[in-house]
Amino acid sequence: MRKLLYITDQDEYTDHSFIGPLFEKYLKKFYDVDIIYFSEFKAEFEKRDKNRFIFPLNSKKNLIKELKNSKIDISSYYYIVVRNDAKILKNILNSSKEYNYKVGYRLSFPKRRAKLEVDKANRKSNIFKDLNTIIVTSLEKNLINQCDIFLPASRQLKEEYFKDVTAKTFICPPAIDPEILHENVQHKGSEKRFFYAGTLDKLREFETVLEAFSSLNSTNWKLIISTKDPQYAKEVINSFDNLKQNIEIHNAKTKKELLDLISEADIGVSILPSIPLFDTSTPVKIIDYYSSAIPCIMTDNANSSEIFINDKEAWFCEFSKDTIKKKLEYILDLPKEEVAQVGMAGQKKLLATRNYERIAADLAHQLDIL
Repeated sequence: MRKLLYITDQDEYTDHSFIGPLFEKYLKKFYDVDIIYFSEFKAEFEKRDKNRFIFPLNSKKNLIKELKNSKIDISSYYYIVVRNDAKILKNILNSSKEYNYKVGYRLSFPKRRAKLEVDKANRKSNIFKDLNTIIVTSLEKNLINQCDIFLPASRQLKEEYFKDVTAKTFICPPAIDPEILHENVQHKGSEKRFFYAGTLDKLREFETVLEAFSSLNSTNWKLIISTKDPQYAKEVINSFDNLKQNIEIHNAKTKKELLDLISEADIGVSILPSIPLFDTSTPVKIIDYYSSAIPCIMTDNANSSEIFINDKEAWFCEFSKDTIKKKLEYILDLPKEEVAQVGMAGQKKLLATRNYERIAADLAHQLDIL
């Protein structure tokens, strides 16, 4: 079996189930996959098990040298795939001919562009940061064009930010794991339970969503939020006096904890401003919702409509207080049975078109024929 080395941009203590099991689980049916994580706490290389390696964070500067020093046979790999880190990619590309391996680049999210957009939203942007982003992105594109395969998270992401990339492209979107479906717990309360998982910040303009909830006539609902910054969530919610009794805030530490919370909800929430940064990929939270067959109200964009059918497998909504309010009212009027049917239909669609087992088989085929 051919060998593949997957170099993540994740530290050793990250809950790696958040990354997605494409490389960690299903590709191993076709390739002998080794995985590298990084640690800011370790000063030396550690072999966690047969296929997982932990390197000190400063090893990123010259990873090929560190691999050699750690007695890892670089030439044994048919493919080396780098996740999200252009500096590591450059180092890997520079040695590809010497060790005769092929190179792939996995782009899960345009983090540099996200940082730029967040700075703009917080009024911290300046011309020098903008210019640096343009220059670094151009250098990244040049590196990607030297790769044997480019693995972006969506077709829209490539078209929006990397349309000049000519390397062979295989789309690797966030997907559902058919082996980790979570039971949908039908709670006995009469209220409709909405769930929001993820970041709350100025860029996501979550206040607009809260304004829509605040303007509802019905109070027979609950909004459950899980975020890494619960204090910020409390500050935002405190500006809405009539919402405090209807909102719960959590900080799920693991994927299991998050899925346990989601499973007791009725509707997932993933309504974001319609900007290229958000319109070019499927938020992982949507996949998490449908893992429990929880239907989702989401942004009305090309990426959503490419996967789901509106009002049958999900609910699409434009990003404004009034349109969100109308969609919430529509959902609140639906019988719980109809809401659950939308969730089951959406999960069935993802299992058929967006599941990691199927994507891994397709990716293995593409790697084999290169």
